[in-house]
Amino acid sequence: MIKRECVDEERWVSEETFKKTLAVYQVLPGPEAHELCVYFGRIRGGKLGGFLAGLGFMLPGFALMLALSIVYVEANLAGRLDELFYGLTAAVGAIVARAVVRLSGTFITDFPLALIAIVGFVLILFVDASFVLVLLGAGLAYELWINADRWAGRPQSFSLAPGFLVVPMGAVTVSLTATIFWEGLEAGLLTFGGAFTVIPFLQESSVNVHHWLTDSQFVDGLAMGGVLPAPLIIFSTFVGYVAGGLAGGLAMTLGIFLPAFVFPIFFHRGLVAVAENPRIRPFLFGVAAGVIGLIAAVTVDIVDASVVDAYTAVLAIGAFLMLNRYHGKLTVLYVVLGCGAVGAALQLTVL
Repeated sequence: MIKRECVDEERWVSEETFKKTLAVYQVLPGPEAHELCVYFGRIRGGKLGGFLAGLGFMLPGFALMLALSIVYVEANLAGRLDELFYGLTAAVGAIVARAVVRLSGTFITDFPLALIAIVGFVLILFVDASFVLVLLGAGLAYELWINADRWAGRPQSFSLAPGFLVVPMGAVTVSLTATIFWEGLEAGLLTFGGAFTVIPFLQESSVNVHHWLTDSQFVDGLAMGGVLPAPLIIFSTFVGYVAGGLAGGLAMTLGIFLPAFVFPIFFHRGLVAVAENPRIRPFLFGVAAGVIGLIAAVTVDIVDASVVDAYTAVLAIGAFLMLNRYHGKLTVLYVVLGCGAVGAALQLTVL
């Protein structure tokens, strides 16, 4: 839609420039669709134009998700609509699994990258390794694979200073809202290739580390995000609200979207130079492969939470096949609503 309006109709940039810009934001942190909107607003209306374009892209979805989050918590939406969520959550595993397949086709271009993704998957799922360390290791591994000759013979030195810098942070007491904002900012800075890559980071921090949400609540948030006319990353507002109320919802949303505003408005030229630097690209591609492994590991957790019996298994498989076959802009909405309707019918008749 962005390409059709800004390139084909308005002709603000050439198709070649659009492809180049998209490629840059796919290998850099943040949801690339939002960053593209900010980028086009920036080139047409300056910094204010970039800010307003980004705001227009995320504000409607934010308002809708915030409203749903309030109802979910205050009116116990999950408890009252078990029949609907029974089918909705079954579709979530299929959506994320489809994202793994789609992103793998984009970022896994050779055997070493595939191996890095598999190792990342194993480390996260079975060893419970830190996702930050996994991503750094993935980037370094592919960098060494591609540029082994350049690194050979260099004196290697490793400083432990960063490790010591992290230690005092554990003793610092910060408010819940500040913690939620920080987790959102971390996720916004460490996501590559779109909204789906934010899922493993938020799942790790909100469910496994801070225990703000259960696995079931996290999947509910993803399901609601799937039926809204908004980028899927807006489910982060739900995570923040459940974790810390209205202030938490605002803080999480601000943290998630802040890099996606700042990078295109203030640092676009520098980011293009970084993404196109042949010495840096192998590291970025390694990190992206590591992210694929993370998403695959989280998919297993999501499927475990959402597929509770044979009926939901069939719904999830059917949803995956539909998503794999049809690629229209409303396919996800139709699949999620269809699974919700079938799940409700099953609850009212068979179950």
